[in-house]
Amino acid sequence: MVLGILGSGSGSNMQAILDAIDAGTLDARIALVLSDNPHAIILERARGRGIATGVIDCRGFRTKFPEEAQAETAGRLKAAGVELVCLAGFMRLVKRPLLDGYPNRILNIHPALLPAFPGLESWKQALDAGVPETGCTVHFVDEGMDTGPVILQERVPVLPGDTPQSLHARIQVAEHRLYPAAILRIAAGLAPAPSL
Repeated sequence: MVLGILGSGSGSNMQAILDAIDAGTLDARIALVLSDNPHAIILERARGRGIATGVIDCRGFRTKFPEEAQAETAGRLKAAGVELVCLAGFMRLVKRPLLDGYPNRILNIHPALLPAFPGLESWKQALDAGVPETGCTVHFVDEGMDTGPVILQERVPVLPGDTPQSLHARIQVAEHRLYPAAILRIAAGLAPAPSL
């Protein structure tokens, strides 16, 4: 399974995927890592592993993912032979034409038990709501905000005295287990992408 990663930050989930590949528990290869942030640590991590990288030109928009940029991103992923796209801390909403280029082939990991607490800083949302547990979700990406079909979830208890930082740290540990497991599940049932 040839993977492409889109990320905006440190790339800890990409590292978890690489660790699973190194351990032999995930039969996959990361062919390309793209970021909308030219200074993102995820790019440094990828380059350190000899993985091709690139920067997504979002035309100066801080949060929007322009159609032209999405079309370019889809083209670069296809040129690299990517079969499955994994969002790893990518902070822009994916729409068409990227979704059209990879229908049901884009995954995201979200730090909550969707459909609860979509959007940003969901661990803070969980604490503010006073729920006894939260967790993380790997799901297919559709045009909504964290609304695509769920693939796998893992529960994380909210402990007495939790801060946003302590809860988020425990959720990230679960994410690093869950994302490779979800990719493995998809890879087992996913037909090879048609060649272009």
